[in-house]
Amino acid sequence: MAPARLILDRKLLLDDGRIIQIRIWRLPEADAERPHGLKYSLFFGRAGERIIGYDNEKGKGDHRHHRSREEPYRFSSLEQLIRDFENDVEREMMG
Repeated sequence: MAPARLILDRKLLLDDGRIIQIRIWRLPEADAERPHGLKYSLFFGRAGERIIGYDNEKGKGDHRHHRSREEPYRFSSLEQLIRDFENDVEREMMG
């Protein structure tokens, strides 16, 4: 089986030390756990401190993190995933 292919890798270091990172891979084939055929990790926080996160770690499926809270995420499209993440980050930054 071919390896997953990285299709988006973006990292932004903010002046205050916070990090915004988006990494998305196209899987060689979709499966029951990842029917969209993507593996992803979207992160906002500092080194060692996740404030906002979206990922689909094997065994957990699509989900999001807000500080210590974790909840399921309903994946509809790659564009919507990025939009939802960016909206959460913006709300967090506005305080």
